[in-house]
Amino acid sequence: MDSQTETQTHAGELDGFPVAAKSLLSERRLHTLKQGDMFGVFDQTGDILYGDGIADGLYFHDTRYLSGLSMSLQGTRPILLSSTVRENNVMLSVDLTNTDIDGPDGRYMNHDLLHVRRSRFLWNRVCYERVEIRNFDVEPRTALLDIRFLADFADLFEARGSTRPRRGTMGAPEVGEAEVKLSYDGLDDRRRTTMLRFWPPPAELTAQHAAFRFDLPPGQRVLIHYEIECDPTERHEAQPNRRFLRGAVEARRALRLSSSRAAAIATSNEIFNEAIRRCICDIYMLLTDKKTGPYPYAGVPWFSTAFGRDALITAMLTLWLDPEIARGVLAYLARHQAHTEDPIADAEPGKILHEVRHGEMAELGEVPFRHYYGSIDSTPLFVMLAGQYLERTGDVALMTTIWPNIERAVEWIDRYGDRDGDGFVEYGRRNKDGLINQGWKDSYDSIFHADGTLAEGPIALCEVQAYVYAARRAAATIGRRLGRTAYADRQDQLADALRVAFNDRFWIEELGTYALALDGHKRPCRVRSSNAGHILLTDIATPDRVPRLVAGLMHRSSFSGWGIRTIPEGEARYNPMAYHNGSVWPHDNALIGLGFARHGYRDEAERLFRGMFDAAFHTDLRRLPELFCGFTRNRAEGPVRYPVACSPQAWAAATLPALVQSVLGLSFDPTAVAVHFQRPRLPDFLEQMTLYNLEVGGDKVTVRLVRVDEEVAINVVRRTQSIQVQITN
Repeated sequence: MDSQTETQTHAGELDGFPVAAKSLLSERRLHTLKQGDMFGVFDQTGDILYGDGIADGLYFHDTRYLSGLSMSLQGTRPILLSSTVRENNVMLSVDLTNTDIDGPDGRYMNHDLLHVRRSRFLWNRVCYERVEIRNFDVEPRTALLDIRFLADFADLFEARGSTRPRRGTMGAPEVGEAEVKLSYDGLDDRRRTTMLRFWPPPAELTAQHAAFRFDLPPGQRVLIHYEIECDPTERHEAQPNRRFLRGAVEARRALRLSSSRAAAIATSNEIFNEAIRRCICDIYMLLTDKKTGPYPYAGVPWFSTAFGRDALITAMLTLWLDPEIARGVLAYLARHQAHTEDPIADAEPGKILHEVRHGEMAELGEVPFRHYYGSIDSTPLFVMLAGQYLERTGDVALMTTIWPNIERAVEWIDRYGDRDGDGFVEYGRRNKDGLINQGWKDSYDSIFHADGTLAEGPIALCEVQAYVYAARRAAATIGRRLGRTAYADRQDQLADALRVAFNDRFWIEELGTYALALDGHKRPCRVRSSNAGHILLTDIATPDRVPRLVAGLMHRSSFSGWGIRTIPEGEARYNPMAYHNGSVWPHDNALIGLGFARHGYRDEAERLFRGMFDAAFHTDLRRLPELFCGFTRNRAEGPVRYPVACSPQAWAAATLPALVQSVLGLSFDPTAVAVHFQRPRLPDFLEQMTLYNLEVGGDKVTVRLVRVDEEVAINVVRRTQSIQVQITN
């Protein structure tokens, strides 16, 4: 596919590895579950549709272990009554009933006599399902249930549309009394196995289906349990029905335990409470436990793996809620920092990871993402987050541990990031199959000149220079805490020089903003963009230019009513349906909102907060997606959906919590053991807000904020003895 209308690419992917809009049958409503390194994409009935151009399935380590799953009742597809993923994201619940049909005993059966409830969850690389069938007729009925299944073991990129010259070999199915084993021997010399187990044993079991027959008296029910395990490693003595109950309890307990670290938010607005609970549940569902700590995978379905940039930004947006996420991200990325030059992986010593993949195509090098380093911003963002984490927690011990990684990251900025020694950090791929654009807007057409001509590299993005500036300031702060005074002074000097050069080369006076980028000939891309909003996360902009920058971002050509567009109306490549050239990304707005608050623009931050909350109000499950279209807001209508947006996605889930921080002016002082509110505001849709268990240095405080006209009153509800709450106006 070679047209932009057919192929949409996501952060971390490139034109040769597309997410095709038509391949997802975008008019369908899909349900997703994720736990650990497993995720599933199911239709509304709980089935997994299989066919050309459909990428539904049960995936583990970037391989589709189950590619088809369908359930029939009385020989026909049952009628959908309702389906939903529960608020805690653990369980998918689906209610179904029978159609009008002749029963297996020859008697006619009206619709809505048999009720079917499917309950499904993932836990420890097993997909568990319980099927309950109940007879609501006044007469006995015979229920026939048939479950058909298929495993193609397609690589995730293959399932999404990439073609392969050859594949491995399917193993011979092994069928027992109540279990089926399906296997595949890949070209990477790995055997991948799907085990299906059923209880009670089916009346008939083959390599493609399990058939059950039950005689149900009036009002009676029957339960069927089955599970799908990826690469089983041990025998299970307990029956699937007992494992279902035990697994459901363990899955819920694990999610509650991890999310209990976070500060909790409750307000006077029940709809907002639904949205913020969904945010928190999504964040903790996407967290995956690594040896180095919790790590947020980027998003479900196609980016359920470790991404550097996504995790760093997610950690920044949730730092006030749960610093342990940032700690886990820093530790993981330090461990996977590049040590050698590898052009195929776009790796250079000191560079921070972009993406990890575990599938067959990555292992064979058919896609370059096994351990891929092709992002220009992950490295400065790593140092930037380290500085923010230290400021939030005072955790000098972690800084001591990762200091060599920080030094190597800064050295990469100096030696490899600044390719031509002009003081700016540029990118240009070293692998012809790697990403063309390596900032967060990595579509092939996302960096361009005013006339629409695509910029040629190496390219220096405006926001990346701000990240580098912040990274040098952070390295200076950390260095002084660790006694590296001379190193710290040097970083401050380089930051000062970068600030002068940046304002000289990037500012476009007639546009009132900073250029999107400098191309390979050092010509500025005179294009207004949301990228410039990220500059406000730092102090690299001169104070006289900040008001014009903010005004431009909130102009009606840029602010759609829901949020700030990636590219404003009027630019050459503006398209509200484009992935990066006119759409609205929640995380983009969250970062800009934090920048507004940093520079005192609370009204503007509040407008972004309102727009994002309203967008969540109109979205299924109150869940902000990866992005939505940038069409101007119309009264009584929700935002226009982007058909292949990831949902849930980590940095989108972190948007509302980050905007809460921005409007409250919330910060932390670990030295004074204090929580600080600077000019706090509550928008008109929130009369009250309670923040539970704000933590500083092991101490906690719960506060209630009440809006009184234009002011906010803060009451301390509960606190440990030493923690303080400070308010400035």
